[in-house]
Amino acid sequence: MLHLTACDLIRQKTPILFVPVCENKPIHSDALLSALVDRALAFEEFKGKKDQELTLYEPPGSAAERVVFKGIGKAEAVEAETLRQMAGRSAKRCLQMGMRRMGLAAPDPAVSGIPETEGLKALMEGAFLGNHLFDRYKEKKEKKPLDRIDILVPSTPSGRLRRLPAEVETVCGAALMAREWVNLPSNEKPPEALAQIIAGPAKQRRLTVEVFTEKQLQQKRMGALLAVAAGSSHRPAMVVLQHNGGGRRPPVVLVGKGVTFDSGGINLKTGDSLPDMKGDMAGAAAVAAALIAAADLKLKRRIVGVIPLVENMVSGRSTRPGDIVRAFSGKTVEIGNTDAEGRLILADAMAYAEWRFKPEAMIDVATLTGACVVALGEKFA
Repeated sequence: MLHLTACDLIRQKTPILFVPVCENKPIHSDALLSALVDRALAFEEFKGKKDQELTLYEPPGSAAERVVFKGIGKAEAVEAETLRQMAGRSAKRCLQMGMRRMGLAAPDPAVSGIPETEGLKALMEGAFLGNHLFDRYKEKKEKKPLDRIDILVPSTPSGRLRRLPAEVETVCGAALMAREWVNLPSNEKPPEALAQIIAGPAKQRRLTVEVFTEKQLQQKRMGALLAVAAGSSHRPAMVVLQHNGGGRRPPVVLVGKGVTFDSGGINLKTGDSLPDMKGDMAGAAAVAAALIAAADLKLKRRIVGVIPLVENMVSGRSTRPGDIVRAFSGKTVEIGNTDAEGRLILADAMAYAEWRFKPEAMIDVATLTGACVVALGEKFA
């Protein structure tokens, strides 16, 4: 899908070409492309400011049917995320228009100052991720993703750059796999089912896969995790994935929060927030997808994923505020709020990972907590 192509606007036909433009500095060296940018900047309504846009149809000298100029602001403020967002929005626009192919003109690092690999990677990531449609439940699939995305570069790519599209497709493909899992409704991914959904592609990559059942979790005395799962009719599970990339160094362990639906328990959430709680297992999805990507990339590193999976529901068996449970570590925990469930399942999973794998480093990934969004916004992990 992703292709790095030497810029040849005279001969290369494309239904639509997107061109990033800075308001205070040229960022392209191709003569025809620079001439087209100058023509666009001659229009009063387009000066390259961030989010400005101008379209030229069948411009003279170019084989492109449409050239869309996308303002990205002042050159000194442009970073990889600027290009990533521009590329993602461009791909989304193509989906709306029913296009099957698009081109993106990459800034020339020699004149733009944007590092070549960093800029190209950002453009490819944005375009690939923006080309995703979640239409699993639609009877009529009216929109279709792009078949081909060409990233136009000043000269024929060589060396590592030639491998970059395949690497980006692998990593972003794993990210889209995680997004598919997050978007599944909770009734299709209760803990035991999600464990098998994750195990399938993991086994295909020859990852070492272990799925622990409720009985095994009880035997391991994971009291904090089991306390969260107590109120649900769906039984908990824990998945352990291992990528054995070689080496004698201790592994890096990734731990992902997997609450397939979070009602809040006895401390029930308000109605407005409940529909989004199917996504409270996004940390688990991210960790599983990261292990799958590591296997596909054949990373020379030992990486372990520990993924606790529960559903936090209300019933006569639910854990109550004021209850005291004993975690895997042996510590006792008093439950102050049953909607603080994520830290409980992470506590058991992380303690287990530390005990079993003695990792060099451990990273937990979690939709924890809503206050983080209030404090830092939605773009920060």
